[in-house]
Amino acid sequence: MSNLLVVENLHVHFPLPQGIVELLSRKPRRVVKAVNGVSFQLGQGQTLGLVGESGCGKTTLSRAMLGLVDVASGRVRFDGIDVFNQDRMTQLSLRRRAQMVFQDPFASLNPKMSVGSTLAEVLKFHRIGPTRGVPARVAELMEMVGLSRDLTVRKPSELSGGQCQRVGVARALAVKPDLLVADESVSALDVSIQAQILNLFLKLQKKMGLTMIFIAHDLGVVWHLCQTIAVMYLGRIIEIGASSEIFHKPRHPYTQALISAIPQIETEVSLRTDLISGEPPSPLEIPSGCAFHPRCLRVMKNCRSGAPPELINMGAVQVACHLYNKRNHN
Repeated sequence: MSNLLVVENLHVHFPLPQGIVELLSRKPRRVVKAVNGVSFQLGQGQTLGLVGESGCGKTTLSRAMLGLVDVASGRVRFDGIDVFNQDRMTQLSLRRRAQMVFQDPFASLNPKMSVGSTLAEVLKFHRIGPTRGVPARVAELMEMVGLSRDLTVRKPSELSGGQCQRVGVARALAVKPDLLVADESVSALDVSIQAQILNLFLKLQKKMGLTMIFIAHDLGVVWHLCQTIAVMYLGRIIEIGASSEIFHKPRHPYTQALISAIPQIETEVSLRTDLISGEPPSPLEIPSGCAFHPRCLRVMKNCRSGAPPELINMGAVQVACHLYNKRNHN
């Protein structure tokens, strides 16, 4: 299977605004290291779950992959094309092939436009099919996401949250993308509606062969949806691999803590419920050594000072943890 998306050592830094005092002091400008050396590959037709606590860099990573934010260093190749070293027209063409479904279903839609007008605008802007065929395509998109054609005349304020999110999915699918990125796209919905939207994504992925990245802070949300899981912590991927392995045999203490919070999952290893404490550090003050060590109950001496290891291959998963360095691994 060929890789549709390849991310190589990606870094995204956001410089902080400087006041008069900071300017006069001539100190180096402080930066937030939102993404700090992320690498992974995603095959055509595969679904990746990108999980971690709020502020870990998931959304920034997804926007960087689509060329929506500037990167400090690293490469992203989409279908073999270097995303960052292309002219504007090529970049626009690539963005059309990679679409995003946003977190807030209401805020992502124009409140003054009807559902039908929203979808028709996308089709006309990208010149997808003849103008006379737009109404039929709009109706087809509505059917694809499980909405009645009667709703095309309504505005977002007249729809439920779940209906608005389905419209957001239809808008993303209008350009027939190869990659769909869903950014916390069910977190603002009621639990019962979340299940419906997740089932919709699963159905569309199987029917259309979409490649998907599903971003969530809750591992339970991506349990049945994704073949591969990547767990992020303070800008880094600390564990990545097959979904079944991540859920049933998590290696990294942070992943184990996330899994232990999901009561319906049975694991092959005995998980303590007190594997994590406190809140994540500020990305402005990333701890030395392993960034997770201040919260980890399995911390060792070299976790506090030694640079965290690169991802260590452990069969179906890779994990960045000193516990699995050869000199520490029993």
